[in-house]
Amino acid sequence: MTRTTYSTLLFFLILTTACKTEKKEKVEERTPTQQKTDNEWITLFDGTTTKGWRAYNGKELPPGWIARDGELQFDTELGMEQDYTGGTDIIYGAEEFDNFELYVEWKLPKGGNSGIFYHLKESYDSPPEVSPEYQLIDDENYASIHDLTDYNLSLGYTDKPEELKPLQQTASDYAMHAANPEGKILNPVGEWNTTRIIFTPEQVEHWLNGKKVVSFVPWDEAWYEKKNSDKWKNSKDYGKFKTGYIGFQDHSSPIWFRNIKIKKL
Repeated sequence: MTRTTYSTLLFFLILTTACKTEKKEKVEERTPTQQKTDNEWITLFDGTTTKGWRAYNGKELPPGWIARDGELQFDTELGMEQDYTGGTDIIYGAEEFDNFELYVEWKLPKGGNSGIFYHLKESYDSPPEVSPEYQLIDDENYASIHDLTDYNLSLGYTDKPEELKPLQQTASDYAMHAANPEGKILNPVGEWNTTRIIFTPEQVEHWLNGKKVVSFVPWDEAWYEKKNSDKWKNSKDYGKFKTGYIGFQDHSSPIWFRNIKIKKL
């Protein structure tokens, strides 16, 4: 082998090794799976502006809803529903979604109450009339601050109507599917919780702080039986839509959301 050929070969080997090392470092830094996941998520709140968000049945974001400290907040003092005047429910109005995985972090004050809506359509009096709701509430303290007796009696709950019922507790599919209390982790008021909602026509899942607490099949015989036997029996359009907006509920208490993102399935 000539000296020139040997030098060329040595240069080629060094260059190849350097390229492999650089490629390996890049792969370790960001794997193809991580890249794919990052590319699929759609950010619904960028932490600094309320772009894309507006009132339900409205054109602008109502008073009280603000972007602050990287959070989408409803900024108001805790009040009682019967004498409360404030903002209104909001939606991410830039796009409708059908099958999805939604991720959001949230926290409530003592006695707080809110909710996450999906497949929400406008032109109704209020979102609960038409949209399924992932319930957000202070399970521990809500009933001690708010009188639930008349409301629960109107629904036929005659046994301890003053109590917050399982179908009304956090992570439940409100008034449809109660969250499984076994293994359910709800952080104390003022601390952040994580929520995942996964919707496909084959199965719906509610997750709370890393635990799956609700699972059901939408629009099957059991679903319609539940829908027609309780709170939604007179709401003909409840839960029927297969696409719609994501929304948050203003229910007379402060609420904090962050890291709001969705993935189409």
